[in-house]
Amino acid sequence: MKKFSMAIIAAIIVFASFGASAQARWGAVAGVNISNLSWNQDLLSTDPSVGFQVGVTGELMFPGIGFGVDASLLYSQQGATLHMGDFPVWANDGIGNVRSYHHYLDIPIHLRFKYTNLNGIESTIAPFVYAGPTFAIKLSHSHTDALEYPAMAFGLEGGIGAELFRRYQISVSYTWGMSYSVQTVKLDGYSAHNRNLAVKFAWMF
Repeated sequence: MKKFSMAIIAAIIVFASFGASAQARWGAVAGVNISNLSWNQDLLSTDPSVGFQVGVTGELMFPGIGFGVDASLLYSQQGATLHMGDFPVWANDGIGNVRSYHHYLDIPIHLRFKYTNLNGIESTIAPFVYAGPTFAIKLSHSHTDALEYPAMAFGLEGGIGAELFRRYQISVSYTWGMSYSVQTVKLDGYSAHNRNLAVKFAWMF
C-alpha cells in the first residue's frame, strides 16, 4: 500500500510539472459496443451482443511532441448470449441460452499520440492512436444461478481515430479483458474474459 501511495504521489508531481505547458480539454463521449466473451477453454459457444457507452472524457496533450494522456468515465453495457443449454450439465437444470448482460463503470487511461505537425492539415483532420489499461467496476448484471460475477474487471485497450476541426473525435478501439468477468458455478475454474470492439464519438469543449 505504501509503494502504491508513493507511485500516485510521483505521478501527481510529474503531471503537475508539465501542467503549465500542457493543453487540457474535456468533452462528452458516446459509442456503440460489439462485445463477446472469450472462455479459458474451448467448450461453451457464445454470440456477440451490441451495447453502448456514454460518459465524459478528457485529454492532456503536450504541444510540439504530439504525446499526451487521456482518461474517461463511462457507463458501458456489454454482454453475450451463452449457449449453455447445449450441455447436459446445465440443460438438466433447465438452463438454455442465457443472455448475459453486464453494466460497468469503465475508467480507461491511455497514452495518446496525435499527429499535430501536418503543415496545417491538422486544423481539419489530425489522426491519433492510443493504448492503455481500462478498469471496469461492475454496477449490475443479468442474473442467472449458473454464473458468478466479480465486482471488477481489468483490460487493455488500443485504438485509432481522427480529430476533426479541432473539436470532434471519432475512434475505433478494441479491449482485451485480462481478468475474468464471469465464471460458471458448476465447473470450477471455467471463466471468460471480456472482448469488446467500440466505435466512439467525442465532442471536445
